[in-house]
Amino acid sequence: MISKEELKERNGQFWTRFQKSMRNVRSSDGRRINWIKYPLGVSDMYVRMATTGKYTSFALEIQPKDDAIRDVLWEQMTELRVVFESEMGSSGIWTEFDRVFAGRNVSRIYWERTDLNFYDDKDLPKIEAFLKGKLIAFDIFYQEYKEILITLAE
Repeated sequence: MISKEELKERNGQFWTRFQKSMRNVRSSDGRRINWIKYPLGVSDMYVRMATTGKYTSFALEIQPKDDAIRDVLWEQMTELRVVFESEMGSSGIWTEFDRVFAGRNVSRIYWERTDLNFYDDKDLPKIEAFLKGKLIAFDIFYQEYKEILITLAE
């Protein structure tokens, strides 16, 4: 069993290494970008990455305070679904009402690998490759369609 301190250290090392590996990767529009905190320009819309002993996931979460805005953003994303999934390289899991967080409904689109274990050192390069591939593919999609989403969220 791994202690909380060891887990914190392992997490820190992984995400630091991942951020360094992405440092020289530019956005599809040529700009430098903080890939760990992907800048969407839409309030309460987030790129989330997670890895545990059971799964690794890449997600787009939509969670504005106003459900009407979430509904509009969700509808637009479903209209872009074919293009989005084509860019991402596979079908995602689309959950309009994933959970409630801080009193807000959260809609979530995500890709998950359940065959990767964060605690198995041989899986770490595969986890990094999965997340890197999804981030780069997402960036290509998002740079093309971000103005629509930003306008709808305003």
